[in-house]
Amino acid sequence: MLHDVLTALHSWTTRPEVAVVTSDPYAVSLATEYEFEVIPDPENPGETGAIEMATRSCVERGVESTLVIPADIPLIQAWELEEILKNAPAEGSVLVPAGDGRGTNAVFRRPANLFPLRFGNDSFTPHHAAAQATGKPCIVLKLPGIAVDVDNPSDLQQLISLPGKTRSQGLAREYARTGTMMDIIGG
Repeated sequence: MLHDVLTALHSWTTRPEVAVVTSDPYAVSLATEYEFEVIPDPENPGETGAIEMATRSCVERGVESTLVIPADIPLIQAWELEEILKNAPAEGSVLVPAGDGRGTNAVFRRPANLFPLRFGNDSFTPHHAAAQATGKPCIVLKLPGIAVDVDNPSDLQQLISLPGKTRSQGLAREYARTGTMMDIIGG
């Protein structure tokens, strides 16, 4: 899935600078292959901790905005990223919910630390409330590729059933075809 996400980011011709927060050797290698910056995450405090660390780094560097994209949205498309920036207010945020409306699959903030992010189950409602509490505009966009995340076996089945030919879909379809998928999802 990370490969699919980084491929979409790489194909985004008008993208801002991209940094990948990780200490995983494969992820570091892949980010380096795409010539993205790597922000080392040796303590691995989880998604929220990694984002807090990256946000601090951005603020210290004078970066005016952040766009947080998780690694589990393999159907993301470059046009969707462009749509986020196109709709971003001069000050404020853009939130892209997961397809089930419970999770948050992309967050744009300007300024970069406009409000803290807290990921995990049911993050969209708290993110939306935090964004609104800033008094700045908060735009909610529903984007079909970004909406598809893979958190559980039913999400994996959805990924298989949707049109497309991402690496993640190919691998999941192959596992499903050979019966290996049942081992992965506990069937």
